[in-house]
Amino acid sequence: MSLNAAYDPQNVFARILRGELPSVRVWEDDAVLVFMDVFPQSEGHMLVISKTSQAQTLLGVEPEVLARLATVSQRAARAAVAALGCDGVSLMQFNGTAGGQTVFHLHFHVIPRWADRRMAGHGEAGMADPAVLAPIAARLAAAF
Repeated sequence: MSLNAAYDPQNVFARILRGELPSVRVWEDDAVLVFMDVFPQSEGHMLVISKTSQAQTLLGVEPEVLARLATVSQRAARAAVAALGCDGVSLMQFNGTAGGQTVFHLHFHVIPRWADRRMAGHGEAGMADPAVLAPIAARLAAAF
């Protein structure tokens, strides 16, 4: 997808926000939703998205939305360290097909990392069972 394409209201994250698709939620407020990635690259892999913006990429997001997403991504990283005892955290964000983006609704990946565990490639481990993600999400939510 081009960096300048029109927003598709049928993208998977828009459908999650409307309640049309399930998600394992970690935390939310009026502006931001944090939920578990169903194709986790590591235990506790979270996604941070805006509930108010239709920006597809970092290039088109409103500055105040970006500031809020960055603040919540930091909180998610801190929650991962506190709840899961990870050794590090990767924050990833992709823009456009050529940049690796697969869902065209601006989002940040917050991926807990451990020194002795290999991080899987996106989709490499397959789709996670929501029943497995739910207790991890509860631990993360408690640390939020």
